[in-house]
Amino acid sequence: MNAIARSARRLTQTLTKSRSSHEYSDLQQQFGDTADPLVQEIRSCTPGSRVEIIGTVRVVSVRPQDLSPAVEIELTDGSGVVKVVWLGRRKIPGIVAGRTMKVCGRLTCNTERPTIFNPKYELRPLKR
Repeated sequence: MNAIARSARRLTQTLTKSRSSHEYSDLQQQFGDTADPLVQEIRSCTPGSRVEIIGTVRVVSVRPQDLSPAVEIELTDGSGVVKVVWLGRRKIPGIVAGRTMKVCGRLTCNTERPTIFNPKYELRPLKR
């Protein structure tokens, strides 16, 4: 790994850790999900289990044309980051960086980071 990649990773980790631990609670309260016992923090999710997460989209990417189509996002709730992948799609309307959403699916760790493939999702209203 080169020096630039290490610096970028350290910066991302610092920014993620420096976020308020109350961000998760704030998201739940803002969208009325405090009564839903299935919604959980990313850091408390276990691989292989079915999870429901509310978070903010940090990054949206689409695989290159020569590979099979897939939309990938990074979803964060202040406690951690999870990669979410929809296979067979090049675009999903409404999923943009900064959007808050809820995803439901099975968490896998077969990749370098926790990932949810083809989850059900709910987009939350955009802030004005």
